[in-house]
This record gives sequence, structure tokens and C-alpha cells, in this order.
Amino acid sequence: MSGARRRRFSPRYAEASPTIFLLLRRMRAPLIVLIVIFSVSVLGLSLIPGQDAAGRPTRMTVFDAFYFMSYTATTIGYGELPAPFTGAQRLWVTASIYLTVIGWAYAIGSLLALLQDRALRQAIALRRFSRTVRRLREPFLLLAGYGQTGRILGRALDSLGHRMVVLDLQAERVDALDIDAYHADVPGLVGDAADPRTLDLAGLAHPCCEGVLALTDNDEVNLVVTMTAALLRPGLPVVARTVSPAIEHRMRAFGSPSVVNPFDRFGDHLRLALHAPASHQLLSWLVGGPGAELPEPSRVPATGRWVVCGYGRFGRKVVEDLRADGLDVTIIDLAEQHDDEHRDEHGDERGDEPAIIVGDASDPAVLRRARPAEAVGFVAGTDNDTTNLSLVAAARRLNSGLFVAARQNRPASAPLFEAADVDWVVVPAEVAAREIYAQLSTPLLWRFLREMPGRGDAWAQRLLGRLQAHCGSRLGSVWKATLTGAEAPALGHWLRRGDARLGDLLRSPRDRDQPVAAVPLMVLRGDDAVLGPEDDERLAEGDQILFVGSPASRRALTDTMINHTVSEYVLYDRTVPAGWLWQRATGRFPHAG
Repeated sequence: MSGARRRRFSPRYAEASPTIFLLLRRMRAPLIVLIVIFSVSVLGLSLIPGQDAAGRPTRMTVFDAFYFMSYTATTIGYGELPAPFTGAQRLWVTASIYLTVIGWAYAIGSLLALLQDRALRQAIALRRFSRTVRRLREPFLLLAGYGQTGRILGRALDSLGHRMVVLDLQAERVDALDIDAYHADVPGLVGDAADPRTLDLAGLAHPCCEGVLALTDNDEVNLVVTMTAALLRPGLPVVARTVSPAIEHRMRAFGSPSVVNPFDRFGDHLRLALHAPASHQLLSWLVGGPGAELPEPSRVPATGRWVVCGYGRFGRKVVEDLRADGLDVTIIDLAEQHDDEHRDEHGDERGDEPAIIVGDASDPAVLRRARPAEAVGFVAGTDNDTTNLSLVAAARRLNSGLFVAARQNRPASAPLFEAADVDWVVVPAEVAAREIYAQLSTPLLWRFLREMPGRGDAWAQRLLGRLQAHCGSRLGSVWKATLTGAEAPALGHWLRRGDARLGDLLRSPRDRDQPVAAVPLMVLRGDDAVLGPEDDERLAEGDQILFVGSPASRRALTDTMINHTVSEYVLYDRTVPAGWLWQRATGRFPHAG
């Protein structure tokens, strides 16, 4: 019935029922055997005649028989008897004792076997997990998928103080949560993220869930997670990972998810490195996070022919971006890559695409057909690390001056790629994790990174110089300052004057003639953003400013924003006493906020 009211899935019912019913079903026979033995023993003992101290015939009451069998069957053995037993009673008790031992052994053995049962352990783990999630009282992120991307992102988010709940299909990944050194316990559940009921158990409907990250290795599962979150929790922020343009298009049909395609990002970074090396260096430094070492300037060749090995989704994107820049590309595609996994979801129509050399590029005969000796760049982009490393070695034998980029698929292969001295190693999991981290940690930084390439390479070079002057070779803290009455109460009068300048805000509280060690990356006013603002940039109430600088400079700016005494000195060069009594005595009061 379309108009019928649907019963909502209940996590509490789901977590309790499997455990209880499994225990009852598996322990049914041992409990029946134990109850029957105990009942027959009590009944027989109450029917067998005995005698009292005077030798008169008597029978034990059912209660006395139950009491005796209770302390006998449980091996407590108080020894309290209503009267001495007759031979018949002793014979019956002896048989009852052996039967009870057999019954207990059967019941205990069945219980021990049940405790080792995988289904029971999963039911208990589900119950414990669901109870832990229900008791969360602080905001948390739901991570669907704890592979390489999930691990990298989990550690980064934990350093920012974000709580997480993890859901993954592989038990060994969930077990790794107990080994990873997180500041807070991370609840983990082995389950299928494509099942809406599992997502519900993992906290999707929890009021403290502040976002969902779909990071599994399966694009279809990530699509289901995005769809489920959009339908069950409209408006909840969702970040999804995919390598398929078709899946990305389908994801965007549900709400407004932030979709990250690491293959697409690599192509964008490659084009940026070709035409704007300083912009690429600045972008790589900022996405590295606080403490990241300043990367070396890119030496990607700008002109010449490229050879791309592997024409799956990664290779197709690289070829598309290189050809969009007018570069000539020769493609070598391994025969085993011609399967449905690497083809585009829209079919096999390749349109106006270059000819493809089919074969194993590590075969000298096949590689020579691509003429790497006449090329300037070489990309080993298959989904097999061993193949990529062999391709790099084969290409360098023919042209030692090639710029070599290679795709690394497994974390364990990192030492091999480093030893191979590859010019540019592409780790899709790291690319996705860094971009998602930039979006979640500081949304203003993500806005800056998207708009920064359009400012040109010369502008990026100047900003790099300012950052190096204040931060050195390691990136400082990245934070946002909002000029509102709640976050900057000491700046109200200054902002309302209409001539507030950014350079005045950046004066040091120790010596206002010296600037603090912070660089403003962007000023956001409504939807209008000013990138790399100068000192004469006017500020207004409600502005958001993205800063990069040392922790000490962050504390100094915070003092200026909230401490009226500090702001009077920094903004007006006035010394105002901190206490009200001294202000009355000296007649020097701060400007009204």
C-alpha cells in the first residue's frame, strides 16, 4: 500500500534479536537435557521412601528433594540432610549424580563451542558496536571504507580531534583499529556499506553524525552510500571517492555530494605542473598539511611527446589531459587490460582517439615501437605495481633522460618506487585523502586551492616567497578567523569605522611596528573571495580570513581579536589598563565594542 505508514528500521531490535535467538537456538537441546535430568532426579528422590530418626517410614517433600539436588548437582555439597538416607535413596542419588555430571558436561561443552561460533561473535560485536555508537554524544564522521585512503584520512582527522565511526567489509581492516594509535576509541563494524540497515547501525541516523565519507574500493558501493545518505539524511555532508566519470555523474544526482576522483586530480596537477610550476608547488605544499616540507619545484617537461603505458581509467585521463594541452601521446596498452573493469561505462566507442600499441611494454620489441628515445615523458599507469616498475626500468634503458611518472597501487610498494628514483609517484589513495582532508579541515583552504591556479604563476611565486619568509621550509598552521562579535569582540569599533586595514590587524602585540609571522591567503566576504590580499585590503564585519603561520602568530592574532587591551595597542597605539579600577583611575578606557 503506497499510503501505508512504513515501519522504520530499529537498530536496537536488530542488535538484540540475533544474540538472544542464537543463544536460545544453540543451547536449546543442552538446557532441555539438563532440566529433564534435574526434574527426574528430584521427582524420584521425592517418591522413594525413606525413614526418620525413629525408624518410621517417611518421604522427602518435593522442596526438600529440590534443595538437596540443587546443592548436590552444583557440587556445593552443604551436607544438610533431613534424615539418613536408605539404600534405595543412596542408589538413586548416585545415579542422579552421574547423570547430572553428564548433563553439565554436555551443556558446558555446547556453551564453549557456541562461544567460538563465528555467528555469535559477530552478533556480540554488533551489539557492542551499536551500543557504543548510540552512546556517542559528540559530533562524529561515518567512514564507509577503511582501506589505504581511509587509514590516511583517519589519522589526519584524529589529529584534528574529529571522532569517527568505521564501517568496512574486511575484518582485518576493522581489527587494525585496535592497533592504530588514535587519541579516542574508534568504533568499527564489519559489514556491507551498501546495506542501508548497516549504515543505520553505524550511526547514519544519529543526531551527532556530521558527515559521511564513502571511501570503499568499489565505486558502486560508494554510490549506494551517497544515495542512502541523501535519501535518509537530506542535507548531511557527503564526500565520496570514485575513479569512474559515469559513477561521479550518478552521485551528483543525489543532493550535493563532494566527489573526489584521484585520477582526475592527477591530470589536473599534471597540467598545472606543465604550465605553472610555482602554482603546482604552492598547491602541493598546502595540501600536505601543517608541518609539510616545501616540495622541490617540478621539472616536468613542457613540450615534446609522451608515452603512456596502460589505457585504463587512469591512463585515459592522463592521455586526455596531455592531448588537451596539444601534446603528442603514444599509448601502449597491455593485452590483459582490455576488460570491462578498465573500459568506460558508456561503451567501447573511443571516438577520435590515438592509435594504441597493444602488447607488453616491458618487451623491448613493443617498447621500441613507441620510440621512447624520442619522447620527453613516460607514464607507467597500470594497476599492477610490479608491471609499472618493470616499465620504468625498461624505458630508462632506452632513454635515461625521460621524465618518469608511475602509479603506485599498494602501500607496501613505496620503498621500491623510492629506490627506483621515479620522478613523480602517483598514489591515488594519498591524492584522494589529501583533497578530502583539505575540504574537511578548512573549507576556506579548499576554496583557495580551487581558485588559486587562475591567478597565474608569477602571483603564486610571490606568495611562495611570503610563506617561506614567515614559515621557513615547513608549512605552519592553517586556520580561519571570522570577524564577528562572537569571535572578534575587540574589533567591533575598529571594523565599523569603515577604514579597517588588514595590515593593521597583522601588527604584533609585542611590537606593533613588527608584523606577526602569518600570511593571509584569502579574505571571503559573502561569496566574493580575495586571494593573497595585501596589507591595504579593507575589512568589514563578517569577513572570513584564511591564515597560514606559526602557532605563536595564531595566538597573537587571537589575543588581538578578543582582548580589548591588546587591540587598543595593536590598532590605535594606545596603552589601556586591563583592570576596570585602573581604567577609572587613569581615565583611559578601550573603545566600545
